[in-house]
Amino acid sequence: MSSGYGGGNAGLKSRLRAKARKKARKTGRLSFNRRKVCRFCADSNLKLDYKDAKGLRFFVTETGKLIPRRISGNCARHQRQVTLAIKRARQLALMPFAVSGA
Repeated sequence: MSSGYGGGNAGLKSRLRAKARKKARKTGRLSFNRRKVCRFCADSNLKLDYKDAKGLRFFVTETGKLIPRRISGNCARHQRQVTLAIKRARQLALMPFAVSGA
C-alpha cells in the first residue's frame, strides 16, 4: 500500500486542504500570505548586470543553486534575465558554480 496522494486518491488532496481551511477558520488562525512583488518591476532604477556579483547573490543559494521564481518573487521576464546574468558571471569567474566541499 502506498502512503502518498497519488494513485486512486485523486480528490483526497483537495479534500484535506479544504478540511484544513475549515479548521483554521473555526480557530481563527487563517493565515494570509502576501503576494511577492518583483523588485525589478517595482523599482525601475534597479539595473540587472552580470558584473554586479553582490547583487546577484540574493538569487543564489549557499550551495550555488539558482533560487526559483516562486521563492524570489521575480516576474518571468526578470527571472530569465537574472538566470542569464548569473550564468554569465559564472563563466567570467565572478561567481562560483558550486561551493567547494569542506
